[in-house]
Amino acid sequence: MGTGKRIILFSAVVGLALALIFTAYLLASRKAGEDIRLAGDRQLQIIALDLDSVLERYETLPYSVAYLPLAAQVLATPHDPVLLHELNLTLQDLQQQAKVESIYLMDQDGNTLASSNWDGAISYVGRNFGFRPYFIESIKANGVGGATGHFYAIGNSTNIPGYFISQAVYPLGSKRGAAKPVGVIAVKISLNAFEQAWRSSEEPIALADRHGVVFLSNRAAWQYRSLRLLDQAVQQRLLETLQYADKRIAPISALPKTERAGFGEYLARPIGRLGWQLMLFPNQAKVQRAGVQAALIALLLLVLLAAFCGAYYQRRRRLEEGRAAQLALSHAADELEQKIAQRTLELTLGNERLAAQLDKLRETDNLLRSSQNEMVQTGKLAMLGQMAAGITHELNQPLTAIRAFADNAGVFLARGNSAQASANLQHISDASARMGSIIGQLKGFARKSAETLTVVDVPKAIFAAAALLRSEFERHGVALELRLTEPVSVLGDSIRMEQVLINLLRNAIDAMITIDTSETTETIEVAQPAALKEVMVLLEQDAQWAIIRIIDTGTGLPDQVIAHLFEPFFTTKASGHGLGLGLAISSSIVQAMGGSLTAVNRPLGGAEFVVRIPLYIL
Repeated sequence: MGTGKRIILFSAVVGLALALIFTAYLLASRKAGEDIRLAGDRQLQIIALDLDSVLERYETLPYSVAYLPLAAQVLATPHDPVLLHELNLTLQDLQQQAKVESIYLMDQDGNTLASSNWDGAISYVGRNFGFRPYFIESIKANGVGGATGHFYAIGNSTNIPGYFISQAVYPLGSKRGAAKPVGVIAVKISLNAFEQAWRSSEEPIALADRHGVVFLSNRAAWQYRSLRLLDQAVQQRLLETLQYADKRIAPISALPKTERAGFGEYLARPIGRLGWQLMLFPNQAKVQRAGVQAALIALLLLVLLAAFCGAYYQRRRRLEEGRAAQLALSHAADELEQKIAQRTLELTLGNERLAAQLDKLRETDNLLRSSQNEMVQTGKLAMLGQMAAGITHELNQPLTAIRAFADNAGVFLARGNSAQASANLQHISDASARMGSIIGQLKGFARKSAETLTVVDVPKAIFAAAALLRSEFERHGVALELRLTEPVSVLGDSIRMEQVLINLLRNAIDAMITIDTSETTETIEVAQPAALKEVMVLLEQDAQWAIIRIIDTGTGLPDQVIAHLFEPFFTTKASGHGLGLGLAISSSIVQAMGGSLTAVNRPLGGAEFVVRIPLYIL
């Protein structure tokens, strides 16, 4: 085939393709326009029926309210507060039941006497609406049944737009048409729900009055603008009635291009009794889009046809490329499997190493716990050794008493005085019980603690620790004051709790005596005599913590000591007077119970140790 024939054939194919594309555009545009008009008509019909039904639903409401005898009575005696209050409540109840914006009663001059919003922030009571067309239409009614007024406007008081329906009220006992109206009942209905419902529509929807002023629309910029330029007389009439407040109505065409988008040809239906028009503006861009889409589809089909012709030629080449790709994929899969196997082996070895390290850590932890428990027990036994002198004194007193009472009992028995001998035997029994109590406290304190946690009665533990050190306080002339105002419980070990308290109380005693080489106390504070030797134990609690404060009247803690106070083997005593483990062990015990042990100097002298342990709450 020659070059000229090829050019002619190519030109013919291109021309035919263009003709097919243009024909598809025209047919699709025509069909889309017809569909849009039909859909718009259906949508308008549904909206119109809904709007008409709402407007007609409330048409008889003011007529019914006007027949209320109470309305005529209020108009006859407008200054009766009881009747006015009763009517306000009645109108308020009717408004809530009917779900309207407001209901109100005006006298023959347009002054509002009663209203459903009488108790609201903005009330109609006392306002004059005699200039409104709906009032004028109803007050001039002389026919049978009276005249019903209709009006749509922006509220003069609330600045909220609504649809007003009014009805004349006649004197009590008179027939309609036989007397002059004495007042007007008006009902205000909000149409904002329609505006909100229309916002879901892509096409502009508008409701315009008989002058062509749009007062309801899903395009906010179109509201209170006209379809065309209004003449001066209409503008003046709108201003006199304040139908749209004091707005000067400008045409929609005066808006910027972006805000008036969609304004043009429209479909319309009449609505209501005031000559309204419900309008829908079909989106003409949809018509053009439909045509363009049809043309593109035609073009796509032609391109697909041309592509199909070339696809057969490329088929074998693609098959060969596919085989090559499969081989490459198989090779890559083999390499990936090898890497996965290698990585799995590395992870397995790593896990085994971590498991071995974890076993070593557990062994170390068990050893640490065992050492810590032994250290706690050693501290308790050392503390018992320090308290040996006081305990000996405590046991020596009842032993001496027992010996004396026993000798006296023998004398009384020899004399035949059995009553006095019996009394001495009772004293011997009491002294023995006291010795048993002291020995029981020592045995309980000396035994090893259980590993399980129990509920610890904190006041009881404080009393037990104070009892063990009572002789120490008496021997050194130190006063002990316990302020335990309420029951407090924590979760821990009662024996270890007593060990902490005994250690802190002994430190408080040591803070107020002079250390010499004959004593084996383990105080951390600087030991100097104090003018007043007193130790106070305060038990407090807040929302989360049990707080034990141990306060002494000693000389306090040196600043360089506070930083190292709870370190193991740190002590300020001379050699042979303690290993410096008491406060370290106490701090460790408190931390194991989830708490803390701190120490500060008090502003007026002395030191304060504070134990904080979480409360046990049932």
